[in-house]
Amino acid sequence: MLNEKLSWRYATKKMDPSRPVSEDKVAQIVEAIQMAPTSSGVQPFELFVVKNPEIRAQLREAAYDQSQLTDGSHVLVFAAWDNYSEERLDAVLDHNIAERGENAGLRDYYTKLKSMYLPRDAGTNHDHAARQAYIALGFALAVAAELEVDSTPMEGFDADRFDEILGLKEKGLHAVLTLPLGYRQADADWLLPMKKIRKPLDELVTEIA
Repeated sequence: MLNEKLSWRYATKKMDPSRPVSEDKVAQIVEAIQMAPTSSGVQPFELFVVKNPEIRAQLREAAYDQSQLTDGSHVLVFAAWDNYSEERLDAVLDHNIAERGENAGLRDYYTKLKSMYLPRDAGTNHDHAARQAYIALGFALAVAAELEVDSTPMEGFDADRFDEILGLKEKGLHAVLTLPLGYRQADADWLLPMKKIRKPLDELVTEIA
C-alpha cells in the first residue's frame, strides 16, 4: 500500500555511496515526473538527471556540503522557466495539435492563456512555473518510496551557483529544487531511528460538510 511506503520514506540524511540506484528505477521516477499534472498542461520546467561525480561534487559545494549529493548515485535538479513567452506557449500548443489533431477550441484556450500570462512580470511567471515543478516533485517522492529508493528533497542550495554549474541561465531556466536519490546508510543516519512526526489529522484537516 502506498501509504505504508510513505511512512517508510524520510528525508534521508546519510546515503550509502556503495549502493547506486539502478537506471531502471531512476527511469520510473523520471517517468512519474513526466506524468505529473501541471497548470494547463504546460510543464514549464526541465529536469536534469546528474550522474557525473565531478559535477555532483560541485553541486554539493553549492548546497552547503550536503553529502547526499555525492553519496547518492543520482541528483535530480528541477529548473523552472524564467518566464512565459509566446514562443514557449506556442510550442506547447503545437505539441498538443501534433498529438491530438487540429482543434479550434484548443487554439482559443492558448490565446486566452497568453493574454493572462504574457502581461505579467517575469518574477510572477517564474514563481508560477516553479510551483508546477513542486507538483512533479511530489510524484517523484511517492514513486521513489514505492520503489524503496531513498530521496531527500532540498531547497537549501545556492540556486544561482546551480544555474552556473549546469548552464541553466542560457537556457532560460532557474534551479528551484533538487532531489538526490540513493539508499540510506542505516548505521550512520541520525534521523532514521527517530519517529516520523506529522500533525494529527484533527489539527491538519477541517471537514466542511
